[in-house]
Amino acid sequence: MKKSNNLTPAKTVLILVSFGMSLSVFSQKKEISLWDKIPDEIISKDYSEKIVTDKNGIEEDVRKVTKPTLTAYFADSEKSNGTSVIICPGGGYGMLAINKEGFKVAEWLNGLGINAFVLKYRLPSDLIMKNKTVGPLQDAQEAVRLVRRNAVKWKLNPNKIGVMGFSAGGHLASTLSTHYNDIVYVSADTTSAKPNFSILIYPVISMQEEITHQGSKDNLLGKNADTETAYKYSNEKQINANTPKTFLVHATDDKAVPVENSINYYLALKKEKVSTEMHLYGNGGHGFGLDLKGTNMSWPKTCEKWLITNDFMLKPDGYVFTYFKGNGEDGLHLAYSEDGYKWTALKNDASFLTPEVGKDKLMRDPCVIKGGDGLYHMVWTVSWTDKGIGYASSKDLIHWSKQEFIPVMAFEEKTRNTWAPEITYDENSKKYMIYWASTIDGKFLETKSAEEKGYNHRIYYTRTKDFKKFSKTKLLYEPGFNVIDASIVKQDQGFVMYLKDETRNPVQKNIKIAVSKKLKGPYSKASDAITGNYWAEGPTAIKVNNNWTVYFDKYTEKKYGAVKETPEGWKDISEQISLPAGTRHGTVIKVSEEEIAALKKE
Repeated sequence: MKKSNNLTPAKTVLILVSFGMSLSVFSQKKEISLWDKIPDEIISKDYSEKIVTDKNGIEEDVRKVTKPTLTAYFADSEKSNGTSVIICPGGGYGMLAINKEGFKVAEWLNGLGINAFVLKYRLPSDLIMKNKTVGPLQDAQEAVRLVRRNAVKWKLNPNKIGVMGFSAGGHLASTLSTHYNDIVYVSADTTSAKPNFSILIYPVISMQEEITHQGSKDNLLGKNADTETAYKYSNEKQINANTPKTFLVHATDDKAVPVENSINYYLALKKEKVSTEMHLYGNGGHGFGLDLKGTNMSWPKTCEKWLITNDFMLKPDGYVFTYFKGNGEDGLHLAYSEDGYKWTALKNDASFLTPEVGKDKLMRDPCVIKGGDGLYHMVWTVSWTDKGIGYASSKDLIHWSKQEFIPVMAFEEKTRNTWAPEITYDENSKKYMIYWASTIDGKFLETKSAEEKGYNHRIYYTRTKDFKKFSKTKLLYEPGFNVIDASIVKQDQGFVMYLKDETRNPVQKNIKIAVSKKLKGPYSKASDAITGNYWAEGPTAIKVNNNWTVYFDKYTEKKYGAVKETPEGWKDISEQISLPAGTRHGTVIKVSEEEIAALKKE
């Protein structure tokens, strides 16, 4: 088999740019000044902010902050219930790890539908503060007040404002959670500075000698802090029944900030009957952030579940896989998944809809989408040799309309087949495009192959608004090779077509990509293969955890596979997914939790 080269995201960008398309920004990022007049400020000409960047010019950490700000990342309002989180990066009160424990975390929260605000707070310094011990707390209190004051303007929920802190940022977050009523400056109004919840990741909590992080303590309180001040800022000692509910994460082998910081805070919360959850990991050390290896790397998913349970996130949609088994004679099968990886058959893997139309009355390659009218629309292959496709619609994937036969290729006498139809909805035109693969004898003879029994497909399409009247069938894609199983999704500012190269000599039998600004094309030249050294067909793509994931039928191996788009290229994740035995060529769609619950009852 010819070895295929993966199309990396960088190559995808080049293709998009060549078609005049731009990639959308992941989130709406905006830096906001925290103060009109900084309280208790001392002007020092010898003290100026310093930003440290990596070799690529990316801002990594900040030192000597003089002008505190909030960098706002506003989430998609359709995916949010108005929850916001103010993020306090760590750095021992000597610097701020603003990228790893700030901006990256904000993007992750945005992906969950949560608005995020990265707090660039002033670091304790006698050079710019009359009382360096309260300087960071002043900024944290004002950050909450600023977000709460603008809740209506920014479409936020003023009762769902949390604070999140890493390491010394965890100390600031826990200080805010226990000292939100302390009068450390004169506020412009009576807006509350109390966070509604806190998330503390490997936090410095205590200023007690036996477990504190000495660098953080020295920077905040000074090297000769008295016992009373150390007690006051040992936040495990300051908890009461009004302390916000808290989620804690720590690694047992943390040698910088002892795990007892989190344990003692948890026990104090529990004593006061404050809702709390703690996750301790055997390894991870300190400063693992979101993505280092180790048992600790599971904490973001656990935190997500905590946020859902406490109503700080919309309940996420699940996924449904539509597929056929055998030759498609028994009809539509469905499986569901919560994570896009592990799939469970619904209805004990019995059919949800038995095929009734077409020459052979089959239901192969069932493609289902949710349309602009809120209905689920399905098309499928009805026969090996027919000139049309099947169609039905449903409100709930359980009860289906009368099945119809759409003779999309009846006009062409030499049509041999009409296979693997799919639908994509165009929000701009409010029309559906149905497209499929057909062989027309006598066409594209330069790629005809005896090894494929004369089959030599190209992709054709028709458009409709109501599935009653259809436009004249036209050629959609002619890549210069035998092509089948096209599946088109909206990505960024255009459309991406995943397709199977059916070439037998030299052997391809893999999945490739083409792109276009418009749904009906023209589409670019096909990319290199994104799948590996196996035969693949029936691609279906969806975003899982903000990464495009393409599932496909490894039909010669009689199992399913998948690849995931990463910054380094397409990564094969076939060993991480599991689908019901016998699953054949289908599509994956997002479905609400309520709809999946109803399907489970069938």
